[in-house]
Amino acid sequence: MKYLLLFLILFYTSVRAQKNPGPRSVAMGSAGVSLKDIWSLQQNPSGIAGIEKSKLGIAYERHLLDQELSTQTALFAFPFLKNVIGLSFERYGFTDYREQHVGIAFARKFGNSLNLAIGFKYHQLSIGGYGSSNAFSAEAGFQFDVTEKFTLASHIANPGRSRYENLTGSNLPVRLSFGGAYRFSNKVLITSDVRKVLNSSTDLRFGLEYTIIPWFSLRGGVSANPFKQYAGFGFNYNHLTVDVSVSSNPILGYSPQIALGYEF
Repeated sequence: MKYLLLFLILFYTSVRAQKNPGPRSVAMGSAGVSLKDIWSLQQNPSGIAGIEKSKLGIAYERHLLDQELSTQTALFAFPFLKNVIGLSFERYGFTDYREQHVGIAFARKFGNSLNLAIGFKYHQLSIGGYGSSNAFSAEAGFQFDVTEKFTLASHIANPGRSRYENLTGSNLPVRLSFGGAYRFSNKVLITSDVRKVLNSSTDLRFGLEYTIIPWFSLRGGVSANPFKQYAGFGFNYNHLTVDVSVSSNPILGYSPQIALGYEF
């Protein structure tokens, strides 16, 4: 089974290098460039600029419903002077294919409407029989509240086109995202993203969050390229949050995920 997994990874992506955006965003079609929570560290770190208390998030995702292929993620964000600093760690793969990312991001609010952020990541890749390598990359993003209900945002990852020098054909992708979020009411939030990976096709993503009661929300979403469906839910109690999602890929199957968050 592990050789089949390795074939699928190498065939469908040159290098995954894709950060887990967390189950809230995943359940909304991964259309999260405009969302504002600790998981913004994975899609657009400017979304953490409004955090006023330290927050911790951890997540586990199982790919293809198989125990061998999984993603583990840990995030921590804390306010410092007028900034918010975010730390991230992610590990993806199995014995013969392993990616790890460690990152730091700096976010800040400018006035009541604009959030800006920059971030840096250290990447490590290991492929059985091929060796291992590492690389550094940078990222930047913004969020702008056009009105109290409407937010526009954008994010770019790896603009310097960093790559793994010791593994031929293993490149870190250059990603550009642009999106918006509109809150129709205190119950309904709609998000949409346009996602472009350099030398690849453009993806459109849409998501919906419906807050049934203040502590429980249902979520759903779709992406266009490839066509995937997403669903999930989340609830919060005092300082604790729990989010669950599942994504459906027509080729690779189902990937469930669960995350816990805590505000200190």
